[in-house]
Amino acid sequence: MQTSEKYPSSRVALHWLMLLLLIAVYTVIDLRDYFPKESSAREGLKTWHFMLGLSVLVLVVIRLLLRWMRPGPALLQGPAWQTWLAKATHLLLYVFMIGMPLAGWLILSTAGKPIPFFGFELPALMGQDKNLSDQIKNLHEVVATIGYFLLGLHALGALFHHYVIKDNTLRRMWV
Repeated sequence: MQTSEKYPSSRVALHWLMLLLLIAVYTVIDLRDYFPKESSAREGLKTWHFMLGLSVLVLVVIRLLLRWMRPGPALLQGPAWQTWLAKATHLLLYVFMIGMPLAGWLILSTAGKPIPFFGFELPALMGQDKNLSDQIKNLHEVVATIGYFLLGLHALGALFHHYVIKDNTLRRMWV
């Protein structure tokens, strides 16, 4: 582990970029409901949702590589329950940021739809299966809702550390 108090700038930048990207992923899919089904605006928002979601997958792989190559500082000392909750939340966030884009890719694959990625079409991960596509889509929507709470828990933890405990947890991940 590094002894530095602050996370490497590459990790800090990716952390905040991921937040903006996740906000965009949620925003474009929520905005689509304001447009009629099959309209070009609605379809465009869905395409952006797919591409931004897959971008999350690309960036989370980069984050994991950077985490492996340049570990950040150790967690600040605190009660065991806080350490456990911090580690569990981070693990669930990584599972979320990997699993959700893969689920989206599987939804499109099993629905027999193209998988757009900024001018490219990615290969299907599985063959067409409408029933499976519907099941994965339902799971994707439930986990997306859980994601709001998971992201909120992460933010609340940072704010709790900053304003209540008054330690450097938030400042270490600040630009």
